[in-house]
Amino acid sequence: MRNVEAKFPLPDVAAARQSAEALGFEYIGTILQYDTFFVVSNGKLKLREQPDGAWLIHYRRHHEKGFELSNYEIVAVSEPFKLRELLSAALGVLAEVRKRRTLLQRANVRLHLDRVDSHGAFGEIEAVLDEGEDPANCRTEIAAILAALQIPSEQLIDVSYFELAR
Repeated sequence: MRNVEAKFPLPDVAAARQSAEALGFEYIGTILQYDTFFVVSNGKLKLREQPDGAWLIHYRRHHEKGFELSNYEIVAVSEPFKLRELLSAALGVLAEVRKRRTLLQRANVRLHLDRVDSHGAFGEIEAVLDEGEDPANCRTEIAAILAALQIPSEQLIDVSYFELAR
């Protein structure tokens, strides 16, 4: 699977949500997420746990023009506690991130309004690509959404939340 992402600091979550809903985004829900990142030699590997399930996610990001093109795989996990313990022992834990995510969606574009423990508030726009779709199409749409949210391109962040503290 592939997506194009843009991540940015968010000074006013409520205003961003209001602007997004004016653009046609619909509120999906608010989720508490706990991500554990493991030490790996290629890409990033995280176990995402939330009240409705858990997933092991491996991804690689390619930075291009302020946006990130990600290739990723997701596997549902039935025993997240045991898997977290096993991978922690075998690989080592790189970082842990806890966040409260408000999810809005419009077609194939998700907008995450995140309150990240110890880091603050951020937004993340994620456009999921269809098989064979040109990422340039999504970059144009994401740029338009960023403009509507009044987020200048120089404010985009090209690292994971846990890397902000480093």
